Amino acid sequence: MLEEVIVTAQKRSESLQDTPISLAAFDSTMLENQGIDGLDDIASRVPSLAIEPFPTNNATLRIFIRGVGLADAQITQDPPVGVYLDGAYIARSTGLALDVAELERIEVLRGPQGTLYGRNSTGGAINLITRPPSTDGIGFRQQLTVGNRDRFTAKSSLNLPLGDSVALRVSYLDSTVDGFVDNTGPGEDFGDRDQQGYRAALRWEPTDTLRLDYAFDHADMKFVNYPYQPVLPPHIDPPGSPDRNVIDQIAEQAQTFVEFQGNRRSEMATPVPMLETTTRIEGHMLTLGWQAGQNLDIKLISAWRELQDEPYADLSGGSESPDYRVDNNDYTSRDGSLYLPRVPGGIDQQQQSHELQFIGQINPRLDYILGAYYFEENATSDSFPMSHQSTSPFSVTDNGSEIASTYAVTTSAADFEIDNTAWALYGRLAWTPPVWDERLTLTVGARYSDDERKVSRSTASATLFETETINKATGAASATAPTTVQSTSFSADASNSYSDDSIELIGEYALQDNAKLYLKYAEAYKSGGYNTREPDEAFFQRGFDQEKVSAWELGIKSEWLDRRLRLNGDVFYSSYTDIQLQFKLPGALTDARVVNAGEAEMQGLELDLDFLATPALLLRLSYAFLDAEITEAVDPLTGADASDDFTFSSAPEHSLSAALDWTVAELGWGRLGFNASYSYMDDRDGSTRTDIAEDIYLPGYDLVNARLALEDIAVAGGTLTLAAWGKNLQDTEYVINGLAALTHASRSVIWGDARTWGVDAIYRY
Repeated sequence: MLEEVIVTAQKRSESLQDTPISLAAFDSTMLENQGIDGLDDIASRVPSLAIEPFPTNNATLRIFIRGVGLADAQITQDPPVGVYLDGAYIARSTGLALDVAELERIEVLRGPQGTLYGRNSTGGAINLITRPPSTDGIGFRQQLTVGNRDRFTAKSSLNLPLGDSVALRVSYLDSTVDGFVDNTGPGEDFGDRDQQGYRAALRWEPTDTLRLDYAFDHADMKFVNYPYQPVLPPHIDPPGSPDRNVIDQIAEQAQTFVEFQGNRRSEMATPVPMLETTTRIEGHMLTLGWQAGQNLDIKLISAWRELQDEPYADLSGGSESPDYRVDNNDYTSRDGSLYLPRVPGGIDQQQQSHELQFIGQINPRLDYILGAYYFEENATSDSFPMSHQSTSPFSVTDNGSEIASTYAVTTSAADFEIDNTAWALYGRLAWTPPVWDERLTLTVGARYSDDERKVSRSTASATLFETETINKATGAASATAPTTVQSTSFSADASNSYSDDSIELIGEYALQDNAKLYLKYAEAYKSGGYNTREPDEAFFQRGFDQEKVSAWELGIKSEWLDRRLRLNGDVFYSSYTDIQLQFKLPGALTDARVVNAGEAEMQGLELDLDFLATPALLLRLSYAFLDAEITEAVDPLTGADASDDFTFSSAPEHSLSAALDWTVAELGWGRLGFNASYSYMDDRDGSTRTDIAEDIYLPGYDLVNARLALEDIAVAGGTLTLAAWGKNLQDTEYVINGLAALTHASRSVIWGDARTWGVDAIYRY
């Protein structure tokens, strides 16, 4: 029969089949067999889930569940998918691309989770659960991986009992890999990664009813962002057109510096040295668990985290000439009178959270969960003094003896400081009435949330013109001093508070011992905030309000054929009100206005099927259908209906994942196992705005992965596993991100990972 899957999605350990949530869970065996090391690896394994790198920082992940996510990573806004590490909320998605050395389980909760998880969970939640220390005995695990593109990974874990009641688990990760796009210009190669991390966890159980867990983790990451490859030239109004403007003039010159190509390139160039993005994360976590009585568990979860991130991006699209640049490297004017040093524009963030839980039972028919939550966050994003953004020829004239080129140089600086606090009270009561053979369970939950956000902003930008003249006969060059043609700046302070009441109602009915129907109504909200791309001081200070979702879900959790077939599925309908929409401002490339201007609806179905065809063959299939639509949107500038101007980003209509685990042979001295997986992601929009949907269109794709392993080979008192694996075996060229706002191209893309392969050696003791 199929093994039971234990999850903690509802704050208590229980079977997946007893959890009335659309939920995908990966235990440690599945994580190893499918080569899942962290969040960015699970996207293709969970339909309805899309995970993409942020354009200017590949160490930052954009997470979408059922098409709900935040495409723009700003410290003044929160993502609508909550990520939790051992029950503690992680506010910023920067650094989530780190492989975790000792993951025991990953849980993906699809749909609004507004009661037990609360704020910023209108799309869903993801739980990362690490393996705790154990006093049962010494344990050791060492994994070494080598593969193409100079891949090397070492993962080490040691469990060490320090007595009858104390145990220590330490883990270490060292991982490097080269990207699949070579940089033929100066600096680092695109896609190169270098990651180190370690974690120490201590468990103390002084009595049978009291447990104390402390954990410290540290991670250092160096990423070189992948380049945006130009696919289509810019949309330009021709000379003489009444709509032609200065942007058209610059774009006309900029496109001459890059090469447009629709297939994935293996090499591109940068005009100035390509630099690394560096990320450093540290976290402390303290969990106190007390069994206060036979039917009451009390838990306190406290966590502190610090993040320091210094991104570097070059969006020049393969330009090899310093005459066309889009980066934040240093810059010296052609006459030498102006020098702009490189300013990373880094993020420095600290957060702490505390959650007190009471999980108990009043009588055999009545269970409850009560909780209190507090969260505090301080962060800065600073790019002062002024730094370089882009350089492009504005006009080129040839008078026969000389060529004069005028360049537009844009610079900017921004400083944002945030101070956020949030608190919440929540409760849930589950009752099994003495009717219908106790097959019915009714659950009611409620949560009150309060958020306070403060922000301070200082911004400045300037556009400079400089002219360089080259004598055609001698090649001698002369340049004029840069002159400022446009300059803007402002400072603003703002604060706001938001509150919410969300409820949850669940009815569960057991059709038989291994089949249960559930009907759920759930509410959730996403906090309001501020938009860093807002150019108007008054609109920035006003900010935008919270958005709300109400969702219905009808599902089944069932097992058949003597528990050899597990069938879980659901249909859902969600309604969003006061949805936060980003409107493009006229004549702007990156400036935008965020307002609560819309409503949206989505419906769909999800199906998860596990079938133990034979004792040696396990088959898995997951499928999701999604229909999402913006039903109402009001343009804040004109008041006109703009519902046709918006869509859901990263919301594929169809997505599926299939896998098989096959024990090919029991060899006496070991076991030969084979794992293969197939995933399909349908076409989806890469932006919420339909005016650029064609330029940021993300075509559908499928991927095939496989792993062949010799397992459980007895070696030195432990066991050894030797495995060969490959990902994207058919070397599919697929797009994971697109941009339409670059001067030199109307469509530029980042490609997904090319074919990778490697071998693992895993020793367990």
